[in-house]
Amino acid sequence: MKTAYLYEKRADEKVHCLLCNHHCLIKPGARGICGVRENRSGVLVSLVYGKLIAGNCDPIEKKPLFHFLPGSSSYSIATVGCNFRCSFCQNADISQMPADQERIAGEDIPPGDIVEAALKSRAESISYTYTEPTVYFETALDTSRLAVREGLKNVFVTNGYMSKAALQEIYPDLHAANVDLKAFSDDFYRDQCGAKLSPVLRTIETMKEMGIWLEVTTLLIPGLNDSPSELEKIADFLVSVDPGIPWHVSRFHPTYRLTNSRSTPAESVRTAVRIGYEQGLQYVYTGNIMGDQGENTVCHRCGEPMINRTGFHVTANRLKVNRCPKCNERIPGIWAR
Repeated sequence: MKTAYLYEKRADEKVHCLLCNHHCLIKPGARGICGVRENRSGVLVSLVYGKLIAGNCDPIEKKPLFHFLPGSSSYSIATVGCNFRCSFCQNADISQMPADQERIAGEDIPPGDIVEAALKSRAESISYTYTEPTVYFETALDTSRLAVREGLKNVFVTNGYMSKAALQEIYPDLHAANVDLKAFSDDFYRDQCGAKLSPVLRTIETMKEMGIWLEVTTLLIPGLNDSPSELEKIADFLVSVDPGIPWHVSRFHPTYRLTNSRSTPAESVRTAVRIGYEQGLQYVYTGNIMGDQGENTVCHRCGEPMINRTGFHVTANRLKVNRCPKCNERIPGIWAR
């Protein structure tokens, strides 16, 4: 356990957690919505500091990040816990463990050992992923600072519900993020995730303002968030922030508490990609459709193929530093350390 970062003490030994936009007011002996931050006699503690449930070396494309160090490896870690309750969670066995199983599992691995493992694996970055990195912020922050000293980059794969104070605390040691923009309606966020839409939109805007490289993912679920009007709203919002933000539209497969739904037709994903381009986005990608042409990066100006992918692997990269090899257009992204 470790004393938590970003909280305030209140009367009667209550604490106000400032880490995410739930702003939990926690009584003594209770935990926040995340299930991994507990009030111990007026002191908020993290129950998952350095307590990893996962540690793997992944392709950066798996995050997914397509415009950030393509073809590189990212040492990827997680603890249990999440501040969302998504009915369709792809990693519910670990993200919802504190809520569903009332237990916290993991192996004690301190930040220094995480960085050492990343270096041994020849990764170019550390990704805080699989579950929501905000809930293990203490581990992520301490690790990120050590990682930067060793020349490594840091990546969040996140639901975007962290507070602005959390982003300011980890800045400038957070270099890239993929934010899940799960839908564009408060009803969806309330009913399916137990959250609100507006804080996620603010996080996307704040990350862009701070200069964190940003990509966005939407998991397309039939009948819930796949209407053309909603997809247009998502694309319009991203264009208003920056048309160069890559948008990943991924295919859903029934899981967790949404097993009564059907898998997303591949054509629905391709329709969303078309809508994204029509609304003015420069880079829109298909996800969870192995071998699809929508995995490749083509120049937004001249259409020249630049990066070819199969699944999570780069099979060809013709990008010249950060420019199109044909028309010399600058391609948004971070292409080298």
